[in-house]
Amino acid sequence: MPASAFRPFSLAVRLALRDFRGGLGGFFILIACLTLGLMAIVGVGSITRSLAQGLVEKGRIILGGDISFDLIQREATPGERAVLASYGNLSRIALIRAMARSADAEVALIEMKAVDASYPVAGQVGLNPPQDLASLLAFRDGAFGVAADSAFAARLNLKPGARFKVGVATFALRAILTSEPDKLAAGVGFGPRVIVSDAALRATKLLQPGALVRWLYRLSLRPDETPEAVRAAVRKALPSAGFDIRTWKNVSPEFSRDLDRFSQFLILVGLSALLIGGVGVANASTSFVERKTETIATLKALGASGFFVFFVMLIEVLAMASIGMAAGIALGVALPFALNAAFAAFLPFPFVPGVFPGEIGAGLIYGTLTVLAFALLPLGRAHDVPVSALFRDEIAPEKPLLKPFYLVLFALAAGGLALSVLVFSPDRKLALVFIVASLGAFALLRGAATLIMRGAKKIRPRDIELRLAIANLHRPGALTPVIILSLGLGLTLIVALTLIDGNLHALFNRGRTGAVPDFFFLGVEKAQTPAFRDFVLADAPGGQIEIVPMLRGRIVRLKGQPAESVKISADAAWALQGDRGITVAATLPAGSKLVAGRWWPQNYAGPPEVSIAADIAAGLGLGLGDSITVNVLGREIEARIVSLRKVDWTNLGINFVLVFSPATFAGAPYSNLATLAFTTPPPEARERRLVRDIAMAYPDVVSLRLKDALEAVRQVVDELAAAVRGAAAVALLAATLVLAGALAAGQRARLYDVVVLKVLGATRRRLIVSLICEFGLIGAAAALFGVVAGSAAALAVVQLVMKLDFVWLWPQALVAAAVALIAAVALGLFGTWRILGRKPAETLRNL
Repeated sequence: MPASAFRPFSLAVRLALRDFRGGLGGFFILIACLTLGLMAIVGVGSITRSLAQGLVEKGRIILGGDISFDLIQREATPGERAVLASYGNLSRIALIRAMARSADAEVALIEMKAVDASYPVAGQVGLNPPQDLASLLAFRDGAFGVAADSAFAARLNLKPGARFKVGVATFALRAILTSEPDKLAAGVGFGPRVIVSDAALRATKLLQPGALVRWLYRLSLRPDETPEAVRAAVRKALPSAGFDIRTWKNVSPEFSRDLDRFSQFLILVGLSALLIGGVGVANASTSFVERKTETIATLKALGASGFFVFFVMLIEVLAMASIGMAAGIALGVALPFALNAAFAAFLPFPFVPGVFPGEIGAGLIYGTLTVLAFALLPLGRAHDVPVSALFRDEIAPEKPLLKPFYLVLFALAAGGLALSVLVFSPDRKLALVFIVASLGAFALLRGAATLIMRGAKKIRPRDIELRLAIANLHRPGALTPVIILSLGLGLTLIVALTLIDGNLHALFNRGRTGAVPDFFFLGVEKAQTPAFRDFVLADAPGGQIEIVPMLRGRIVRLKGQPAESVKISADAAWALQGDRGITVAATLPAGSKLVAGRWWPQNYAGPPEVSIAADIAAGLGLGLGDSITVNVLGREIEARIVSLRKVDWTNLGINFVLVFSPATFAGAPYSNLATLAFTTPPPEARERRLVRDIAMAYPDVVSLRLKDALEAVRQVVDELAAAVRGAAAVALLAATLVLAGALAAGQRARLYDVVVLKVLGATRRRLIVSLICEFGLIGAAAALFGVVAGSAAALAVVQLVMKLDFVWLWPQALVAAAVALIAAVALGLFGTWRILGRKPAETLRNL
């Protein structure tokens, strides 16, 4: 191409750069909005990748070997162990919940971990005081040694060397457990961790038939073996063993999957902040065009085309946007390093901060497309405006129709932004819902603003201050659309997240006396069940006890096909992850409702039949008459589906996905699960005495208070909610910036209004009252929309996604609305306060 072809481009760049000599005024809101949005998006993505990188780099330490083979309720047979040991060095670990009893009759639920002499295969166990683990756990002076979490010593008030009992064995606390290399792989339970030797666990006599013990067999492979090859070979050699197999490359699939989902949710919240900031981009672009009226007119008078003028302005906006994007990306990249520097000692997961080009690239794409989508239309309005109209724009502004070319550019940018959200999202369904919800929110908010402005034209109150306020709602250049958009979007997000969080906490605090169990009892042996029932009812008069059989099994085939090869929905994937609790029942369990099929006769003794939760069946692609195969205690049981049930999971009682006909597991060793519900809530001291009495009388039974379990879950939810609130705060701050920018951009028009009104005799008090009314009306409209839309979004998430009952928590919603209303009025007055004090003469002299 000839050099002359590049002259328009180079000239446009030179003119844009020269225009910056006048300063960056008007662009600070644009820069701040992009900085906030991209910081949230890139920061969340980088933190997620840092966690994933930690799992990969330290996977062997976390897993405790190269590959792990897990079983539930049974040990591997000598033949199975021989097959595993043929591939390398084999280590065995057992995990079991138990009740520890101190000498002064205090009891505590513990997560006992029994290890062999080769533990740990990788990494090191942190002990205080430091010492050899094998020597610490050895039997001497009539007791087995333990290393326990500091919370355990605090619960039982134990000093170093103090003794306690688990089952029938005696233990001595010889060290505090400060770190556990494979804690993530072993799982985090409801009680503190206590590490003992394999011999000590067997001495407790807790390993009874049917005991809920998880056995982990970890392999350190020979150099010539790979985890993938060994996994395939073991599955072929032991097809019915029922192993849950994990490699160091995929230590915790559930954790990785949940991490991706939660990070995506936070990224979508960050995108919400970016979209709210997009309104600020549009405002800044519109204000930029208005400020550059004389410059545009001069360029067009000198022969510049409309597209050339547009191109010059686009270069300037993109240059300013690049500052905000660079700052946001830099802060987002720095977040993992800051998090690691501040909280490295407290993070429960491996964390390897780094710079991730993929997250930076995604942030650049999001930021650039957002700027284009929101800036193209305002910038394109200057294309076909005649020079004469530009010069008289101050008194007779014109709003020309956009050329189709700019509408096409806008459609391409907006479509590219939506497509990028879909492409970068691991959950396309959630991303699609976000896109549709965002488009719907923008359309509804714009429609609401239009209705308010049209309605305001028809209202003419007698009160002069109110009349001025209402007139300002629909006058040319009114702030109504901007305030409704920015404040409405931010408030919608805040209300939705507040109500979701409130409903989760309401679930924990729900006290439907007599329906929600107060206690769960695990490991009740079949032979001791009648005596255990009598003991509990005698010790807790008025309580309602329910006892059901409980086994653990893994779904291995669906309709005869291997479960891992069947395409299933994401909502039902958890049913195939690891072992599931299963039971047998002669009658329909409480908390379930039959929605399809039939229940087997009470004395049915034919081929195995099963009833499955209807929502899980739909997700697995199963229906009446289909077969499902589970591996229980090393045996594969195939059963035919004869009924579908709707299960009320929110009652927190005994509910199972799979309920089998009574004779299915006849003769199999298993224990019972029991629940206890009080008709009236007992005092705290009475509950603790009940736990102590049961632990003394039945040392092998594990007592779990529902409130303790919910408190553990609540802590996790609170930590996640804190992260969500942080991301939502970014969105709210972006909305505040947009609102402040809109008020600042409208100060020039406000100034002339104030001057004219003062000349006509308006007092400062009257002007303040009219402003309060104006911003109060707009803020109230935005608050109303935010409460309604946010409540609808929360309802959809709680009922459709979480499958929980929704309760509209009106105090939280109304508080959020009140805060939005106060913010609108306060920012409105703050933005115009200086104008109210201006003398009319000072302004009139400059006209």
